[in-house]
Amino acid sequence: MPRRRPHVAGSAAQGELAAALAELRQQMDLPDGFPDAVLAEAEGTTSAAPPPSADRRDLGFVTIDPAGSRDLDQALHLARRPGGYTVDYAIADVPGFVRPDGAIDMEARERGQTLYAADGRVPLHPPVLGEDRASLLPGVDRSAYVWSFDLDEAGAVAATRLERALVRSREQLDYVEAQRRVDSESPDGSLALLREIGELRAEQERARGGASLNIPEEQIVRTPAGGYALERRRLLPVEDWNAQLSLMTGMAAAELMIAARVGILRTMPKPSDEDVASFRRQAEALGRPWPDSIGYGEYLRGLPRDEPASLAILQAAGGLFRGAGYAAMDGTVPNDPVQSALAAPYAHVTAPLRRLVDRWGLVVCAAVAGGHEVPGWARASLAQLPSLMGASSQRAAQLDAASIARVEAAVLAERVGERFEATVLQLRNGWAVIQLTDPAVTAMCEATAAARPGAVLAVVLERADIRTGTVEFRAAA
Repeated sequence: MPRRRPHVAGSAAQGELAAALAELRQQMDLPDGFPDAVLAEAEGTTSAAPPPSADRRDLGFVTIDPAGSRDLDQALHLARRPGGYTVDYAIADVPGFVRPDGAIDMEARERGQTLYAADGRVPLHPPVLGEDRASLLPGVDRSAYVWSFDLDEAGAVAATRLERALVRSREQLDYVEAQRRVDSESPDGSLALLREIGELRAEQERARGGASLNIPEEQIVRTPAGGYALERRRLLPVEDWNAQLSLMTGMAAAELMIAARVGILRTMPKPSDEDVASFRRQAEALGRPWPDSIGYGEYLRGLPRDEPASLAILQAAGGLFRGAGYAAMDGTVPNDPVQSALAAPYAHVTAPLRRLVDRWGLVVCAAVAGGHEVPGWARASLAQLPSLMGASSQRAAQLDAASIARVEAAVLAERVGERFEATVLQLRNGWAVIQLTDPAVTAMCEATAAARPGAVLAVVLERADIRTGTVEFRAAA
């Protein structure tokens, strides 16, 4: 689906915005580069693990990532088989390059994940590792953890295998090019099956009551002149199909670890009865009641994405998707191991170049699948991961929200006093959370009698402070 025209901050605001974003980095104490010891270890490292005995370079793996990416975690190969399909999903062999308790490992534990600031990434690993030696770049041999799935005709998993193997990606595609090829009259290779398998996996998700949603994203983009713009776009279908393969892998990993009672799960508790009842009341008040006969995933998927009421309902649905975290296991399994949004146990194992916890998940799963003992370093440090990842996730969320707020303020800075159309998303203590129609900015406005969730209001921009990211509106007279 095409993107909307980006909203660009005016030239007078760009300099102030750049300064505000640099100040944000300082306020959040974001790392600038890597310590010398980490860089030295990265420069001197080759794979620390023995070369894999399996060779899967005969498979035509391809990668599908955002344009310009160099940290390529996953490569896929799809094929038909009698009675269904075979999915081979290769994951970068980061554990093979990171020495336990070494300088790279300790720095990665401090960072937790790659952070995405408006003015540049803060990577989890040094670029020589994350964007070169361990990355599944095209045309080079790489060691990888290869998950192989046999699927039946309905897309259900019939068998799973996992091994370290030598692979070679044939091509690096971005989402737009991958979508173009899938939509062509004669897609070839794995792309010929990506839509088919992706849609079957989405149907499997619907059948079990899951709700991973293709919701529009608000993004900060760089302009050709080097400035910043705000853009809201819907994910392309190919992104959802690709994500379904990642989710399938994470669910298979969770099953392995639960069976062995060791590892780390990504969890999310089921919504409380009170939260469900509150959401039902909100949906009914907005004119789109949630029928008792369908699950919340099916209900949310069926909402027309461009209607004001749908925006308010999706905002309210956030109350059903709270409390995501990690649960480490060593001898016991959580009472409720299910990630409720997916309606299945789930683990993070498909992004080890960008997320710390995936390195442990891969090592544990490979040991369990191969009938070996989990390495001592991994088992001994499992209990540390929930707090490390929790702190990192909180930091990432704060950075994302603060960055978007500052760019929103810059986009609006030259429009103080103008009228805008906005949808009321929810009410909070006498204030309305509003979503502008164009540009897609979320802000606060003092509530009036007309401010009901789902209502469309005329509002006037009172203030846009780039330095703090504060935007204030009032209801139009």
